[in-house]
Amino acid sequence: MNGYRIDRELTEIGESIRGSRMVLGLTAKQLSDRAGITRGTLRRIEQGEPGVSFGNVAQVLRGLGILDKVVDGVDPLNSDLGRLRAGQLTKKRAR
Repeated sequence: MNGYRIDRELTEIGESIRGSRMVLGLTAKQLSDRAGITRGTLRRIEQGEPGVSFGNVAQVLRGLGILDKVVDGVDPLNSDLGRLRAGQLTKKRAR
Protein backbone atom coordinates (compact mmCIF):
# COMPACT_ATOMS: atom_id res chain seq x y z
CA MET A 1 0.00 0.00 0.00
CA ASN A 2 1.48 3.34 -1.07
CA GLY A 3 -0.60 5.44 1.28
CA TYR A 4 -4.09 6.78 1.46
CA ARG A 5 -5.31 8.26 -1.81
CA ILE A 6 -6.96 11.63 -1.37
CA ASP A 7 -8.16 12.12 -4.94
CA ARG A 8 -11.81 12.49 -3.91
CA GLU A 9 -10.96 15.08 -1.25
CA LEU A 10 -8.77 17.07 -3.65
CA THR A 11 -11.60 17.11 -6.17
CA GLU A 12 -14.01 18.36 -3.48
CA ILE A 13 -11.58 21.10 -2.42
CA GLY A 14 -11.15 22.16 -6.04
CA GLU A 15 -14.90 22.26 -6.57
CA SER A 16 -15.32 24.33 -3.40
CA ILE A 17 -12.65 26.77 -4.54
CA ARG A 18 -14.39 27.11 -7.91
CA GLY A 19 -17.74 27.57 -6.15
CA SER A 20 -16.30 30.29 -3.92
CA ARG A 21 -14.90 32.06 -6.97
CA MET A 22 -18.27 31.89 -8.69
CA VAL A 23 -20.16 33.15 -5.62
CA LEU A 24 -17.78 36.12 -5.46
CA GLY A 25 -18.40 36.79 -9.15
CA LEU A 26 -14.73 36.43 -10.06
CA THR A 27 -13.51 35.16 -13.40
CA ALA A 28 -10.65 32.69 -13.51
CA LYS A 29 -8.42 35.47 -14.82
CA GLN A 30 -9.36 37.83 -11.99
CA LEU A 31 -8.65 35.22 -9.31
CA SER A 32 -5.44 34.02 -10.91
CA ASP A 33 -4.27 37.65 -11.10
CA ARG A 34 -5.15 38.17 -7.42
CA ALA A 35 -3.29 34.99 -6.51
CA GLY A 36 -0.29 35.71 -8.71
CA ILE A 37 -0.59 32.42 -10.58
CA THR A 38 -1.47 31.43 -14.13
CA ARG A 39 -4.99 30.57 -15.21
CA GLY A 40 -3.71 27.10 -16.02
CA THR A 41 -2.55 26.61 -12.43
CA LEU A 42 -5.91 27.82 -11.14
CA ARG A 43 -7.66 25.38 -13.47
CA ARG A 44 -5.50 22.54 -12.09
CA ILE A 45 -6.38 23.58 -8.51
CA GLU A 46 -10.10 23.74 -9.32
CA GLN A 47 -9.88 20.28 -10.91
CA GLY A 48 -8.21 18.88 -7.80
CA GLU A 49 -4.96 17.86 -9.44
CA PRO A 50 -2.53 16.61 -6.76
CA GLY A 51 0.68 18.05 -8.27
CA VAL A 52 -0.15 21.70 -7.55
CA SER A 53 2.05 23.29 -4.92
CA PHE A 54 0.66 24.01 -1.49
CA GLY A 55 1.85 27.60 -1.86
CA ASN A 56 -0.25 28.11 -4.98
CA VAL A 57 -3.34 26.73 -3.24
CA ALA A 58 -2.70 29.08 -0.30
CA GLN A 59 -2.37 32.02 -2.70
CA VAL A 60 -5.75 31.17 -4.23
CA LEU A 61 -7.34 30.88 -0.78
CA ARG A 62 -5.88 34.30 0.07
CA GLY A 63 -7.24 35.67 -3.21
CA LEU A 64 -10.69 34.42 -2.21
CA GLY A 65 -10.35 35.98 1.24
CA ILE A 66 -10.64 32.63 3.05
CA LEU A 67 -7.05 31.73 3.88
CA ASP A 68 -7.51 32.89 7.49
CA LYS A 69 -10.48 30.53 7.89
CA VAL A 70 -8.39 27.59 6.66
CA VAL A 71 -5.56 28.51 9.02
CA ASP A 72 -8.04 28.69 11.90
CA GLY A 73 -9.53 25.36 10.83
CA VAL A 74 -6.23 23.51 11.23
CA ASP A 75 -5.24 25.20 14.49
CA PRO A 76 -5.22 22.42 17.10
CA LEU A 77 -6.38 24.83 19.79
CA ASN A 78 -9.64 25.36 17.93
CA SER A 79 -10.87 21.89 18.86
CA ASP A 80 -11.93 20.43 22.19
CA LEU A 81 -9.31 17.69 21.93
CA GLY A 82 -6.60 20.19 21.00
CA ARG A 83 -7.38 22.39 23.98
CA LEU A 84 -7.49 19.33 26.24
CA ARG A 85 -4.03 18.25 25.07
CA ALA A 86 -2.53 21.73 24.66
CA GLY A 87 0.40 20.79 26.89
CA GLN A 88 1.58 18.35 24.24
CA LEU A 89 2.16 21.16 21.74
CA THR A 90 5.53 21.89 23.32
CA LYS A 91 6.85 18.37 22.70
CA LYS A 92 9.27 17.95 19.84
CA ARG A 93 7.78 14.64 18.60
CA ALA A 94 4.42 12.95 18.81
CA ARG A 95 4.47 9.52 20.42
